[in-house]
Amino acid sequence: MEELAEAAGIPVRTLRFYRERRLLPPPRRDGRIAWYSESHLARLRTIAALLERGHTLGGIAELITAWENGRTLNGVAELLGLGGTLAAPWSDETPVVLTPQELADYFGEHASPENLTAALEIGYISVAGESALHTSRRLLDVSAALVHEGVPLAAVLAAGKEVRGHVDAIAELFTQVVKNHVLGPLDDVPPEQAQRISDAMQRLRPLAKDIVDAEMSLAMERRVRIEIDAWLRRQAAAQGPGAGAAHPGPRDVPPGPAAAG
Repeated sequence: MEELAEAAGIPVRTLRFYRERRLLPPPRRDGRIAWYSESHLARLRTIAALLERGHTLGGIAELITAWENGRTLNGVAELLGLGGTLAAPWSDETPVVLTPQELADYFGEHASPENLTAALEIGYISVAGESALHTSRRLLDVSAALVHEGVPLAAVLAAGKEVRGHVDAIAELFTQVVKNHVLGPLDDVPPEQAQRISDAMQRLRPLAKDIVDAEMSLAMERRVRIEIDAWLRRQAAAQGPGAGAAHPGPRDVPPGPAAAG
């Protein structure tokens, strides 16, 4: 007990008090010897951190009891003051409220009932009274830009639906990798690990975005290069094998009479 108290930086009497208040799980007993583990030290550090955040010992005991009785991770995280981190959205998208006239301004004749239905099915927009709520300002602006470049809105929405399926698969893959190798099973996580999970989530958010952005950029580079190479081959084939000799360059022009003199 003395070693545990020293490692935690608290007096032994404080440690005994925590045990009496059942803030610590009982140690493993081997005869008359009580064995404390790293989990006990982690619990003490969590208690110290919560006290610094203004929690009372009674409140901390309630949090620990809630966790041990099966309260969900987000539920206890909210009580611990960590819920903002764990439940914070991964995206920075800003929803946009659009009137029918504003939809028409964005998409013109493409703002048809059929396209509206397709956007509803994908989840891009939802109806709120006489207005529509678009889930993302960036997606709205990109869709409008593609339409203005000549891509039909129906094609934009069809591509968006396909992209949604691909990114859902990417999100599932990334989540499984992180769950298996970083977070571990969340069902039996002790409350003192809540801060560790919270910190990990903060670090992982930008990593997920960086992975997708980098891979998308590299994929577009590969795809564009393939398309350009194919176009150049088609151009060369259309000109025929002798096309390059039909227009001689300056070095191929024979000297004229003036040059001979």
